[in-house]
Amino acid sequence: MLFATSSLCLAQQPVLWRDPGAIERIDFAHAAGHEGPPRPPFRFVEERLSGNSPKVIVIDSLGVRWRVKGGREARPESFATRLVSALGYYAAATWFLPRGTINDVRGLTRAKRFISADGRFTDASFERQDPDFESLSDSWAWTDNPFTGTNQLGGLKVVVMLLADWDNKDERDRQLGSNTGTFGRATRIYGVSDWGQSLGGWGPKLTPNAWNCDRYTVQTKAFAKRESQRITFGFTGHHTDDFKNDITVENVRWLMRYLGRVSDAQLRAGLRASGATPREVTCFAGQLRRRIRQLQSVTRSGSPPPA
Repeated sequence: MLFATSSLCLAQQPVLWRDPGAIERIDFAHAAGHEGPPRPPFRFVEERLSGNSPKVIVIDSLGVRWRVKGGREARPESFATRLVSALGYYAAATWFLPRGTINDVRGLTRAKRFISADGRFTDASFERQDPDFESLSDSWAWTDNPFTGTNQLGGLKVVVMLLADWDNKDERDRQLGSNTGTFGRATRIYGVSDWGQSLGGWGPKLTPNAWNCDRYTVQTKAFAKRESQRITFGFTGHHTDDFKNDITVENVRWLMRYLGRVSDAQLRAGLRASGATPREVTCFAGQLRRRIRQLQSVTRSGSPPPA
């Protein structure tokens, strides 16, 4: 995984980000961290009914536990975790499998949407359940956390908006299901626990609003603009104003030290590994690059060029 839990200097301290090193060498065809893909056969453990997407827990042939999510969120979650991880933020290793079989399936309710009675499934993301990075019970708020005012938190907010992940619920939304969380044992790692509503149109009223490059394209022009010393973002989601209105030029400049080194080839590799069609690879990679160029532009003095 990304964060070493054995480091004495980090023990018991909150962590949001770590230096990712040579970003340009990261293979986006591979999931976050260094863990390999899930290995069949898969044995059914239980169904999970939390959240909006159907999901189950399985154990693969190597004894690794995986959370398997089906539906429209599988592809964007697979890609988003690759990019987020490459930028130095926490993300669980997530692999996209277009098809497969889960043995001993029984008693399914919502998961019937992507798993048949004989255990065959289509279009699923497998998220590794690493015991060293177990999810803790507490979530956190974008406006109340140990990193308020830092470039690292501002950068994470920009990445959420870059990916159009409008479902940025936090501690204030526990009754709906928070999408922020803390992880780990010796180190308390802060991160986003669900990226499934990414790469579509921002705004909860759009349906469907994930993995839709046409909608993603339409909103690119309004993604980020510079107005004097202030950056404005077109993004809308949960807690819109207190999420996006405090992003500074320095926050974006700091993020671009890392995001600016991600290549088109890496983006395309990550999209292909996440089940994108050739058209989607071209479309999403192109629009992500346009948005990254907007971020580069707003860090310069004067007015940015058109998107």
